[in-house]
Amino acid sequence: MRVVVSVPNRAGHGRERAGETVAGDAVSPRKVGRLRNLTWRLCFLCAFALKGEDVALPCRSEDSPMSRSKIHSITRRQFHQIAGTAAATLAAGANAADEIGAAGAIRGEPTAEKVGQQILAAGGNAVDAIVAAALTAAVVVPHQTGIGGYGGHATFAIDGGRAITSIDFNTMAPAAARRGMFPKGPDGKVIGQRNTIGWLAAGVPGILAGLQLALDSFGTKSFREVVQPAIVLAREGFSFGGAASSVAGPGIEQLAADPGSKALYFRDGKFLKAADHYSNPDLARMLQSLAKDNSVDSFYRGEIAERIAAAFANNGGRVTKADMEAYQARVVEPIKVTWGDWTVHTAPLTAGGPTIIELMMLLKELKWADRDPAAADTLQLQIEAMRFAWQDRLEFFGDPQRGDIPLDQILDPDAIRSACDHIEKAVAAKKPLSVRVTTRPDPGTIHLSAADRQGNLAALTLTHGGSFGAKVTVPGLGITLGHGMSRFEPQTWHANAPGPHLRPLNNMCPTIVAKNGKPTFAIGARGGRKIPNAVAEVLLQLVARSKNLPDAVAAPRLHTEGTLLVNAEKSYPGEPLDALKERGYTVATQASATVSAVGLTSEAGRFVTAMR
Repeated sequence: MRVVVSVPNRAGHGRERAGETVAGDAVSPRKVGRLRNLTWRLCFLCAFALKGEDVALPCRSEDSPMSRSKIHSITRRQFHQIAGTAAATLAAGANAADEIGAAGAIRGEPTAEKVGQQILAAGGNAVDAIVAAALTAAVVVPHQTGIGGYGGHATFAIDGGRAITSIDFNTMAPAAARRGMFPKGPDGKVIGQRNTIGWLAAGVPGILAGLQLALDSFGTKSFREVVQPAIVLAREGFSFGGAASSVAGPGIEQLAADPGSKALYFRDGKFLKAADHYSNPDLARMLQSLAKDNSVDSFYRGEIAERIAAAFANNGGRVTKADMEAYQARVVEPIKVTWGDWTVHTAPLTAGGPTIIELMMLLKELKWADRDPAAADTLQLQIEAMRFAWQDRLEFFGDPQRGDIPLDQILDPDAIRSACDHIEKAVAAKKPLSVRVTTRPDPGTIHLSAADRQGNLAALTLTHGGSFGAKVTVPGLGITLGHGMSRFEPQTWHANAPGPHLRPLNNMCPTIVAKNGKPTFAIGARGGRKIPNAVAEVLLQLVARSKNLPDAVAAPRLHTEGTLLVNAEKSYPGEPLDALKERGYTVATQASATVSAVGLTSEAGRFVTAMR
């Protein structure tokens, strides 16, 4: 096999020019050029890795004279060496340069960004790019998400921004799921953590179905094309990196207790370290089989589905072949709210979007934007609106299929005005409203945002849940499963209790923001329960405080989940926080979720991105 690579030259490595911004850590122009050349080769050569014919591809080379073009011929072995080097470079140093090309922009995870950017450069749209990036992220951050991650949500502005829609690919409980399947012990916790760790904690994985539906509905490239970078990375491997520090003590023991996970994440009986080389050849082979079919169908209705169902059966899980066959990702209508010239479109239940909508409706009714942002009363209004929205979320929300979710009543204008009356009275009394709920920690997740030059926008969130999800891996497939069943409430009476083929409430909030009807920003976050508030705070800075995207993302944030605990970032001004303490709140310092956002600008071929 020979791969023939045509190399046209372009100038301008490592500096700003029209349609591109390079920022980040200080690196030499030559290093930036080498990184970009390697990542480009990874994305475009890997599509031909298993073919026998000669292939001619355009490829940049920083060592060619600007006036010439070269032809590179490489063998199959050389190709794999290039791909492996690129994979390692991506995993270890992809943050060295942050490029916003004329074709579009994508933010969310460094390696995934590079793959998505090259899909855009090859003529793909924002949906193609974000699907390729999501597949890549599912390989390179195995602690945060994966091909077997429990699921996700996405919101898209398509057809040049003329239509906005969402996709729900949340996990689905097996048909055997029932209220009360996760009983609590005397300490109030689920016995044996069975809803969080192990095969009972996993439902039907939704990620592949969601990505295929997005690509088929709104993309321009095939699954076979966009999955190739993920295949190369899984096969060639990369440094284990941040996954090594994402679990400790009991988490490592839980992974070691599962044979599939132990084979994948341990060497010589010890959990991999950050510098250790990690690869997942079983996953690469499975993805390659899907690429051959140009479809994920066999994952749900074929040999792969049978192997997944057998693993559940052999380990006391509940997901069956029939459950796999029954799963469908689905196109759903986003939920929205208007604020002046702005309209916020976000993912509906079972996603976290309705909490953002309720919070913004409350603050709009309270005329929060007209108040002094430095005043203690203004801050308490915001905190109480957050608390009210979170208490409604945790008390009443669940899968609308159950039929008893009072979302329309909660968002009714009269109900919003009534809630605001209670909030204003609490602020006037300088006291908090009473507490109705409890809280819990919740790490994990990846969010990606993308834009293209046609005016399409994409926001997509996918997750395992907590680090390494359920901490079980399907033998021979390299698929670590997310713990989607943990997102149900164990209480039998709760609206979010488990049930046959129901989908659990989760925190994901992929969002599209339009101004005067034109989609402008794609925004979302990773960070468990901190996601809805973090996204909402960025949105409020944009639509209520009129900040630009970088400043909106940079602004300090708060977090509360309905209790009296308020978590503030270190950079948050101290004086209003001291006032909160005097009014009965407990204030602590904690990092916010990580928000990633992209936006269109008035200049053709130029985009704005921000991530923090």
